[in-house]
Amino acid sequence: MNTENRLAAIDLGSNSFRLEVGVIDHGAFERTEYIKETVRQGAGLDQDRNLTAAAMQSGWDCLARFGERLAGFPPHQVRAVATQTLREARNRDVFLERATQVLGFPIDVISGREEARLIYQGVATSLPPSDERRLVIDIGGRSTELILGQAAQPRVMESFRVGSIAWSTRYFPDGQLSRKAFEVAEIAAKAVLDEALDAYHPKHWDIAYGSAGTVSALSDVLSAGGWPTGAITQDGLDWLLEKLILSQHVDRIKMNGMREDRKVVIGGGLSVTRAIFSLLGIQTLYPTAGGLRHGLISELQGDTQLSSDLRIKTVARLASKFGVDRAHGARVGQVATALFGQLVGPHTTGVADPTGRSVRKLNWAAELHEIGSRISHSDYHKHGAYILDNADAMGFSLAELHRLSLLVLGHRGKLRKLESDLSHDELRTQLLALRLAVILCHARRAPDLSGIQITHSTSATPQLVCTTQWVQEFPQSAYLLREEALAWQKTPWPLDFIER
Repeated sequence: MNTENRLAAIDLGSNSFRLEVGVIDHGAFERTEYIKETVRQGAGLDQDRNLTAAAMQSGWDCLARFGERLAGFPPHQVRAVATQTLREARNRDVFLERATQVLGFPIDVISGREEARLIYQGVATSLPPSDERRLVIDIGGRSTELILGQAAQPRVMESFRVGSIAWSTRYFPDGQLSRKAFEVAEIAAKAVLDEALDAYHPKHWDIAYGSAGTVSALSDVLSAGGWPTGAITQDGLDWLLEKLILSQHVDRIKMNGMREDRKVVIGGGLSVTRAIFSLLGIQTLYPTAGGLRHGLISELQGDTQLSSDLRIKTVARLASKFGVDRAHGARVGQVATALFGQLVGPHTTGVADPTGRSVRKLNWAAELHEIGSRISHSDYHKHGAYILDNADAMGFSLAELHRLSLLVLGHRGKLRKLESDLSHDELRTQLLALRLAVILCHARRAPDLSGIQITHSTSATPQLVCTTQWVQEFPQSAYLLREEALAWQKTPWPLDFIER
């Protein structure tokens, strides 16, 4: 097998962890292996929204097995993402630190809308080319994604905090399947999903498709019960409801097509599905093979260029939405890039790909460093950081957005607020370059850098060296740079200002 053609996608869902491995054959992805483990991590969140020790250990054990299977894969051929449970978990960083180690690859926690975008992309790749207007529904363990799109282009995307595990835990906690419990669960799901009624009204789509576990599980049971294969109808859901009520308890469910691991969450899954059918007037929902993993594979096939292009567009959209001075942002980015290059040098350790990803993210931070200025002039860096930490930014993982928010927060003011984060070599180097660039561009024009140089080695304190002529010609800039050096002297990572 040509190992250069291998790709792998990992989906850390609330109910199951899934690994898909395959090869690119004549431009098309061909699955060679699929592993699914029912981890049910979504049920392992305690009342404080922390993952229990048992839930974390179960996840680590599964990822260790996945990691063994992926041994030898280069990083650019693997993508792993986590969804709603880890979006919610307060202690997700504790889980992710070890999870990344045992898997052997980084894990991106993605936003709900980013999950929705990838789901639609995966569904679109599994369907024949068409200009039909599509509604795509993905009912997961703790969230449900609704997407409107046409052909391969998603247009409206939203994620709702309602899912099979969450609803089963809340409304069927003892496994009892009573009519009253189903009624209450369906009403509660409608209350959460009600805001979707206008945006996802039937006038906006021609056909409805369903993706992922809940839809697949319902389809399997209905098909085994004699209903048409490959279609879920309201009549079929009504029939299944009556069958489950007759069972009275999940332990007494005896139905062809019902997997054991699905019994405990079928009550919640059916309730959410019925709520969506009722709210959106769905007559028939067609299950598809595509989903989140296939969206990841599609982006891996396109290498990183597709994702990069999308992030560039997202940064441009955010800059436009918040009225950022893009010329000034680009100016700061150019200066920061030049300084960053001097700081890292060709052999610096602790800084990943200094000519690629690090510089790209530094430039995005520079473009957006004034994103909060419409809210407050004096504290715009704080508001900008908040915006980025809470934005729906297509193409970005939550970790990437948080990195940008830290750079925006730290580009001015005291360094003490970020001291715990500055031990990360790459972030510290990016922040130093950005802070110096903002100072040098304080007059909102391109600065003269001919009299400035940063000298640095891995074993020495960085030195900002300015010629006496430059200091005399630009006294305000020189003063601000001295103040910046003093600020860094108060940290474990000093910066020396030298005039010669």
